[in-house]
Amino acid sequence: MNWERLISNKRLGQEQRHSERHDDRSEFKRDYDRLIFSAPFRRMQNKTQVFPLPGSVFVHNRLTHSLEVASVGLSLGNDVAHAVMRTRPELAGTLFPQIGTVVSTACLAHDMGNPPFGHSGEKAIQTFFTEGEGRELKDKVSPGFWADVTHFEGNANAFRLLAHRFKGRREGGFVMTYTTLASIVKYPFASTVAEKGHGKFGFFIPEAGIYRKIADELGIIRKSADGLPMEYARHPLVYLVEAADDICYEIMDIEDAHKLKIVTFDETERLFLDFFDEKAQNHIRQRILDEGITDENERVVYMRACVIGALERACVDAFMRHEEEIMNGTMEGALVDKIEPKLARAYKKCAILSKEKIYKSKPVLDVELSGYKIMATLMEAMVDAAANPSRFYSRQLISRVSSQYDIDAPDLETRLMAVIDYISGMTDVYALDVYQKINGISLPIV
Repeated sequence: MNWERLISNKRLGQEQRHSERHDDRSEFKRDYDRLIFSAPFRRMQNKTQVFPLPGSVFVHNRLTHSLEVASVGLSLGNDVAHAVMRTRPELAGTLFPQIGTVVSTACLAHDMGNPPFGHSGEKAIQTFFTEGEGRELKDKVSPGFWADVTHFEGNANAFRLLAHRFKGRREGGFVMTYTTLASIVKYPFASTVAEKGHGKFGFFIPEAGIYRKIADELGIIRKSADGLPMEYARHPLVYLVEAADDICYEIMDIEDAHKLKIVTFDETERLFLDFFDEKAQNHIRQRILDEGITDENERVVYMRACVIGALERACVDAFMRHEEEIMNGTMEGALVDKIEPKLARAYKKCAILSKEKIYKSKPVLDVELSGYKIMATLMEAMVDAAANPSRFYSRQLISRVSSQYDIDAPDLETRLMAVIDYISGMTDVYALDVYQKINGISLPIV
């Protein structure tokens, strides 16, 4: 793969025409602005990241997480651009110097396809078809569709959200640039490949042709032979988007856990300072003293900033060390797996603590249990309505669905996908509200 071809400002849905421009924004900055002002992006404010949506203590939701990931992604992209251009100065005259904006934009979008209640919501959609009432539909749909829904993925759903032409929307969905769209596809293969061991995938069958067109235009290496399930190498910028996400969720979850008193200050300090040698640790402690930072939460904030900076620099170094593998499509694993050993050990300690003390904590488990029940109930009611649209109660439920979703389509697969689009686009609070109403738990008050 080569950078000149990989970085393209061609837009999906506008391949044959160019709209008139009235300002000096780059095409990639237009992508960024388009996402920031979109309703799906705004709805992430009310979607769970890890902990319950805030009460007296404000913790991260999907929106604040995505904004922080975008900030780290901008640094990663800009630093990689500068590093690459030191050895390849001819790239300065191309679109390549703008990769910081591309990575930052892709970071904004990376969680937009996640359903309510995070991974618990994903699992509820999957298991409705593998363990619930949805099992009866297997013989009524195609194998490809069945693979899509039984492995439902927020990653694939984000690509669909941006690229699919929903009712009332323009050709090309959000009409994003090819490079931005390719940069969010973390798993560039179909669900039929996921069935064979990958587990995750990057696009649903209806959007496979769109991804193929983008990948072939950008010169992304295809790994599968003709006639086999589609599988590509990653676009190189995906590694930077993934690194920004890995850095933020691992480190910020620990900061949130400290605020919620799930982990102690001593545990948090030990985890964060372990990223540094003794000299750097003493420097950080002295800076905290010099700045007069006595509040424990603020001291954690300062140490967290130091850790994120160190991990960002380490991921840039890892990218440059492995650039040849990345460009050849042979890179295995994530950038955080390739950082220097001391940082890698400290990062792993954070991951172990998160798994043992944070993700199994009572507040997190309570959200997962409640979210799973809510999502499973919505799937059962809405899928039954889509599968049996002539029934009275089905028509009542279907009438609640926004007109952008093609729930009245003549074919079953389109109707079922419309249900998944509708439910996965809900916020946590809206999903709870619909759940309560269809179960007769609450009534609208005028």
